[in-house]
Amino acid sequence: MSTMLVSNDLYKKSSKTQKIRCEICANYCKIDEGNVGICHQHKNINGELFDESYGIVSSLSPDPIEKKPLNKFLPHTSTYSIGGFGCNMSCLHCQNYIISHEYGNYSRGIKITPEEIVENAINYNCKSIAWTYNEPTIHLLFNRKTSLLAKQKNLKVIYVSNGYFSEKSLEEVLCFVDAFNIDLKSMSSNFYKKVCGADLDIVLDNLKRIYFENKHLEITNLIINEFNDFIDEITQLCDFVVNELGPEVPLHFSRAFPYYKMNDISPTNTETLFKAKEIALKKGIQNVYLGNI
Repeated sequence: MSTMLVSNDLYKKSSKTQKIRCEICANYCKIDEGNVGICHQHKNINGELFDESYGIVSSLSPDPIEKKPLNKFLPHTSTYSIGGFGCNMSCLHCQNYIISHEYGNYSRGIKITPEEIVENAINYNCKSIAWTYNEPTIHLLFNRKTSLLAKQKNLKVIYVSNGYFSEKSLEEVLCFVDAFNIDLKSMSSNFYKKVCGADLDIVLDNLKRIYFENKHLEITNLIINEFNDFIDEITQLCDFVVNELGPEVPLHFSRAFPYYKMNDISPTNTETLFKAKEIALKKGIQNVYLGNI
């Protein structure tokens, strides 16, 4: 395991104890000496914050960029996808739970340097690199170094994210990421709290910030039967895209399947997906896509 000291502008020390407050994501974990935060990637060692998985990834693969999904950014090109371990949410329906929550340790991890990632991307004739598969926010140090090297080689940088950035991390990420696909899981605060262990308002605020910074943005909504498949909620999501962002922002509705702690649900009704697309188009969203059908 590779351990890297986190820059001190991304955490705060207690003046009275060795407890520290991590500011890499919106959980703002308060971590006792010897413990880790919610993501299990950052540890308090003697009152300093360390990234315990620096340079360790779970997955490396050239992919069609549309698989991210990004349909309006460098279409018909390949992107070099990199995934890590851990997550800063606790979604009961996680589609990548094996690397996000139940990996146990890093014995299956791949050790790699930023230089090797960039070289691989070029060798595969990729036009970009994509931080994907698990939540990239929690790997800010490694992602930043690799991404800056990639940009020196004229590669674009993509984040496929749940959007649960802290203010500081989003400020940093906006300096090196060219395109985002953000998973807007629901328009219900209760859904975010009970199903994902997160705060909807933070995600919405971050989406608006990304959009107004003129970054390429696409949104994915995974529709789950009887959880977030209600017509009123889908309408509310479309209204948010049109009124708070812009009708040109591509919207992807995706079908959910039984998985992880929601292994008793049924696959999303395809009729619901087609209805969601109809609603989005009627609201004026210009590019609407359906996935996993």
